[in-house]
Amino acid sequence: MKPLAISDFTVVTSAAAGRDATIAALREGASGLAPCAFEALPFPTHTGEVAGLDAAVLPGEFAAFDCRNNRLAMLGLQQDGFLGSVAAARARYGAARIGVFAGTSTSGLLQTEQAYRRRDAGSGALPADFDYARTHNTYSLARFVRAVCGLQGPAFVVSTACAATAKVFASAARMIEAGICDAAIVGGVDTLCATTLFGFHALGVIAQAPCRPFDAGRDGISIGEAAGFALLERLAPRHGAATICLLGAGESTDAYHMSSPHPEGLGARLAMERALAAAGLEPGQIDYVNLHGTATLAGDSAEDRAMSALFGNAVPCSSTKGVSGHTLGASGAVEAAFCALAIRHGFMPGSPHTGALDPGFQSQYVLQGRPARIDRAMSNSFGFGGSNCSLVLGRAA
Repeated sequence: MKPLAISDFTVVTSAAAGRDATIAALREGASGLAPCAFEALPFPTHTGEVAGLDAAVLPGEFAAFDCRNNRLAMLGLQQDGFLGSVAAARARYGAARIGVFAGTSTSGLLQTEQAYRRRDAGSGALPADFDYARTHNTYSLARFVRAVCGLQGPAFVVSTACAATAKVFASAARMIEAGICDAAIVGGVDTLCATTLFGFHALGVIAQAPCRPFDAGRDGISIGEAAGFALLERLAPRHGAATICLLGAGESTDAYHMSSPHPEGLGARLAMERALAAAGLEPGQIDYVNLHGTATLAGDSAEDRAMSALFGNAVPCSSTKGVSGHTLGASGAVEAAFCALAIRHGFMPGSPHTGALDPGFQSQYVLQGRPARIDRAMSNSFGFGGSNCSLVLGRAA
């Protein structure tokens, strides 16, 4: 594929809001995980909750979109001068030539949970003020982002579990290459709700303490919430050598099991191989891999097998889920932002909370963050049903 400039990007997690605070958190090995105070649960767990969302009501013309998911989307869009970059792109291309391709897992499901709790005691009807289309429906996110950014181009939402916001990078690349749009806003949001907390607990993969990816004693995920967005456009002379680019994207669907990955990591390996092929790179040309690394027994084992089969022990890798928690559908965009920051600032992120590595793993896993020149990084996102996506980011050539 032809490289696309990531002209601007922004990220918000429980650990930090905006690029400067995020790279500081990565350098410090900080974590946004804390004992769950979001929902009264009959089991202990840690979550990565973004502070202030309960009070951040959407104003005026956007009030009809008000829900936790769109509040976090707004918080993300307002960081780092991102909306200014979108406005400049809109002036260059026109509002109808910029696409919005977003990803989410549960979207505004919390809004429906809250409406269900307020249903009519007699009829069971949901409250009249519940606006499903603009608050819960998965397309609500793209519709909201288009409205905030003043865009009129093509828009859709991908909901492929934890691979969603990685896959929209690939979707945008295809749309731009096909000439359907000249630039795209990509990314997405996922927020906390009871369904994910109880659902993952029912699967037996919720950790009590903060998650420990690739640790010998790992016992499950810590759910977080986050927003991440990027502006993609064709590489142009105005983009300097410091510009971070999307160099390649690889997707696969192994469909091994509804919720478990192929034990040999075959789908994961195929996604990574395809991303390298799209970027025209060999495995040894990757300087760092941000793993999906959720801290589940099966998931980490499968990813380590895929990594070691493709890279051996030659390429440093780590999971940053200990920083943000597993942000589900938002994790692809969030961790692509982490990779872009790693390249820009010359820093290889570590793995907060991970102590003793699984002795059976072969990957070159980075426990403590350290300065390092990174020219090309890969970000892995693997979802339920074997929906996999790997991205390659690097400096402009």
